[in-house]
Amino acid sequence: MTRKTVRIAMNGVTGRMGYRQHLVRSILALREQGGLGLGDGTVLWPEPILLGRREHALREIAERHGLEHVSTDVDAVLADPDVDLYFDSQATAAREGAIRKAIAAGKHIYTEKPTATGLKGALALARLARARGIRHGVVQDKIFLPGLLKLKRLVDGGFFGRILSVRGEFGYWVFEGDRQTAQRPSWNYRAEDGGGIVVDMFPHWEYVLHELFGRVTSVQALATTHIPQRWDESGKPYEATADDAAYGVFELDGGAIAQINSSWAVRVNRDELVEFQVDGTEGSAVAGLRTCRVQHRSVTPRPVWNPDVPAAEVFRDQWQEVPDNGEFGNGFKAQWELFLKHVYADAPYRWDLLAGARGVQLAELGLRSSAEGRRLDVPELAL
Repeated sequence: MTRKTVRIAMNGVTGRMGYRQHLVRSILALREQGGLGLGDGTVLWPEPILLGRREHALREIAERHGLEHVSTDVDAVLADPDVDLYFDSQATAAREGAIRKAIAAGKHIYTEKPTATGLKGALALARLARARGIRHGVVQDKIFLPGLLKLKRLVDGGFFGRILSVRGEFGYWVFEGDRQTAQRPSWNYRAEDGGGIVVDMFPHWEYVLHELFGRVTSVQALATTHIPQRWDESGKPYEATADDAAYGVFELDGGAIAQINSSWAVRVNRDELVEFQVDGTEGSAVAGLRTCRVQHRSVTPRPVWNPDVPAAEVFRDQWQEVPDNGEFGNGFKAQWELFLKHVYADAPYRWDLLAGARGVQLAELGLRSSAEGRRLDVPELAL
C-alpha cells in the first residue's frame, strides 16, 4: 500500500458549513477511516491547511482536532507548490476572487456554491479552469442525501410513469437576533454582501431538478423580504436588504412543472426541513432529507370531498415507506470522495464549474423574474 498525502487549502472553515460538514464530517472523517483508497493500492491522506482571516479562530480549530497547518495568507498558501487543491466555503462575495487566484496558481478547485455573485463571473471561472487544465468541482450535496437517493431510484426505475409535477417546501424560522440568537450569519440578509435566499437556494434547486427530472427551461419567481429588520452578531439592528423568501415555478425539459417555496420566515409543519412531492401518471412519492414514501396508482384511495363531516381517513397512513436497502453515509463526504478520485484516479465527475454556473444563472434569472414580474426562459449554457 502506498500512502499519498494530499495537501488541501480549506478557506472558510470557521463558518458553519465549512467547519461541520466539510472539515469535520468529510476531511477529518476520511482521516479517521485511514484515508481514501483508490483501488490500486494507493491511499490518499488529506492534510488540511486551515485558511481564514481570524487566526485565533483557526488555531482553536486546529488545536481541537490536532491539526498542524494554519494560515491567514491565502496568496502564500497558493504559491506553495506542495498544495494540491483549493477548497472555498467563504461568504459568497469573497469566493470568485479567491477561486480566480487559485486557478491562476494551478490548483484543483472544489468549492461551495454559488460560485460567483453573477452568471458572467461564474462562466468566467469555468472557462479559466478549462484553459488552465485543472480539475474542478462544485458542492451539490442535496442529491447525495438518502431521501433523494431513494427518489432517484424510483425515477430511474420508472415508478412514476410520466412525471407531471414536483412540489417542494423548504425552510424554517431564522430568529431575528433580538430575543434569540440568529441561526444564520447576518451577511445572509444583506444583498450588498451576497446574501439572499434566491442566491443561496436556487442553485440547489437547479441541480436537484436537473439531476432527477430534467433541465430547467423557464422560471417565474417572486422574491420578497418578509422580515425587514434583523440584529447582527454584536446585537445591533440592521436593515435586511436581501430576500428571505422566494416562491418559484420552474418548467422542466419534458413538460413537468416544479413549484418550490423557500423561506427563512416559515415555521415548520412537515416531517423534514425540506420535502419534495413528485406526482406521475403511475405513482407519487414524498421525499425528505432521509425518508421517502410512495403511493402507487394501483393502491391510490378514492378521497371524497365533504366539508360537513370530519375526515375519516389518515392520509399519511396510506403511503408506503421506501426501504434504505443499503447504508447511507454523509452526503458531503460522499461527494468529496468522488472529487478526490476524479483528481487522482481520473474517475468521471460531472458536477463542475459549468454545473455551478447553471445554478448561478437560475438565481440571477429568478431575481430578474421577480423584479420584472414575468416568466423568463433559461437558455442552455456552454463554454
